[in-house]
Amino acid sequence: MPKMIVSIDGVVIKEVQLTKERTTLGRRPYNDIVIDNLAVSGEHAVLQMAGHVVTLEDLNSTNGTYVNGKAVKKQQLQSGDTIEVGKYKIRFIAELESSEYDKTMVVKPPVSISESLSTVPAAMGSYQSTPMQAGESLAGSIKVLSGSAAGREVSLTKVVTTIGKPGVAVAAITRRPHGFVLAHVEGGTFPTLNGNPVSAEPVTLKSGDVLELAGTQMQFFQV
Repeated sequence: MPKMIVSIDGVVIKEVQLTKERTTLGRRPYNDIVIDNLAVSGEHAVLQMAGHVVTLEDLNSTNGTYVNGKAVKKQQLQSGDTIEVGKYKIRFIAELESSEYDKTMVVKPPVSISESLSTVPAAMGSYQSTPMQAGESLAGSIKVLSGSAAGREVSLTKVVTTIGKPGVAVAAITRRPHGFVLAHVEGGTFPTLNGNPVSAEPVTLKSGDVLELAGTQMQFFQV
């Protein structure tokens, strides 16, 4: 099925498969794809699917909908097109095209960008991952240092792992060719690294670094 790969600041947040003839996108919670960002209108755009054809239509949004950098009102999507709404980028992948994100977990609508797919102990919040690419061997882990989940470890064997509490603070740890980076994704509370706040720019992690997010301390280890 056609799918949308959602990212912000180069960090993949999740993947959404298009399973309906009409899929709505916007800030309000009743949309099929909810993007909680003030630059996104309550009812921002709609995706219409007819067979293998997917058409994107802007719903008179305040800040517009862009495809490959150009503002559009209504446009048929081609595989690989990138939709931009607010700070988010959504890559459209056609049904028959495979990608490095194959076999990821399926998100069934309605789904919020800040909603997670899997749950780890409540003290750590939530986490989700995107599979690593074949041939890449970097690995790491996070050990919870505080709260009821203290001592629990989460392996970072995926390309992207998001941690935190949806609606409060969400951060992402991304595996890159030469190591791991930490980035703030959303929420009013920014993570800290060794006691220093993390800005909007991704920062490189070193083995032994201590992270704190939404009141929970975690330690990063790289293998």
